[in-house]
Amino acid sequence: MKAIIVEDSRLARNELKRLLEKFPTLEIVAEAQDSEEAKQLIESLCPDLIFLDIQLPGKSGFELLEELDYVPEVVFTTAYSEYALKAFDYNALDYLLKPIQPERLTAALEKVEQKLAIRETTDTTKEQLTEADQIFVKDNEQCWFVKLGEISLLEVNGNYTKIYFQNHSPMVMKSLNYLESRLDPKVFFRANRQEIINLKRVEKIIPWFSGTLKVQLDNGREVEISRRQSAVFKEQLSL
Repeated sequence: MKAIIVEDSRLARNELKRLLEKFPTLEIVAEAQDSEEAKQLIESLCPDLIFLDIQLPGKSGFELLEELDYVPEVVFTTAYSEYALKAFDYNALDYLLKPIQPERLTAALEKVEQKLAIRETTDTTKEQLTEADQIFVKDNEQCWFVKLGEISLLEVNGNYTKIYFQNHSPMVMKSLNYLESRLDPKVFFRANRQEIINLKRVEKIIPWFSGTLKVQLDNGREVEISRRQSAVFKEQLSL
């Protein structure tokens, strides 16, 4: 299990590394002192886990997560208890208060290992779906059989995902990351941390700020593609 420590205090980083020495399956692959450095390391190294402080120089730990295209599992490490509820809105697996207690750290890592094991099992047992496949969607009292090819957009909504097809936008109880793992990457493209678009439903591509792109879908919605994913988008669709 690869991990990155994001913490502006050198003493706190060293103390956390000392506590983590007794976990042989965990490898600290990098450390970051601020959110900008952390973003670059996370996107280049794709760790399984980040230990994330909330109050960082520049942007906060929450703001960092909002900017990431690839989001690892997150364990917050902070001296402030008042952010705990907000942390779980960001799907954090745990929230450790400093000074970190060894037993709490052990419990947090057990949660991470369980989550990664479930993800690995799911990835190996679930087949990838094609655009011709149908899925059953139920939202409150309404039900649909939907061909994946009819879906124009999938969007994060808290712990759920909202899917857009025809004039409907029900929510399903699956994460966007899970759905991405089941979808055909030649058809469905991760535009940013919050949204996946159906490439066959794109009607217009618009150059946007700082080398990024914006696309207009056939339902009229516009979706901004992040800077990193804009480069991937251009590469994927070029000859």
